[in-house]
Amino acid sequence: MSLPSQEKATLAAQIAVEKKACHPVLLDLRDLTLITDFFLICHGNSDVHVRAIADAMLEGFTEQGIRHIGMEGREDARWVLLDFGDLVVHVFLEEDRAYFDLERLWGDAPKTELASS
Repeated sequence: MSLPSQEKATLAAQIAVEKKACHPVLLDLRDLTLITDFFLICHGNSDVHVRAIADAMLEGFTEQGIRHIGMEGREDARWVLLDFGDLVVHVFLEEDRAYFDLERLWGDAPKTELASS
């Protein structure tokens, strides 16, 4: 089963909010690049939190019959990247998120800031 990219992005955003990810932001890259349609960027308070967010993403997508095509960084859990093709999820530790500053790098992308606890 496959979901349209917008629905994948919405699912990822819901999972991030449910796992209390910090400052989740959805970037719409459809008019800017061919590499993916959306980035979901968020951070956790610790490596355990980062890993829990990433694991919940994997579980939530697996339940929908969607497999990731790539994953990086889960072991160190400073920056976990989950590639679902038309959606790439970036889960950082706060200091790494600030250092790499993907929101600034992709500053031309329409951005949706999501409510987080």
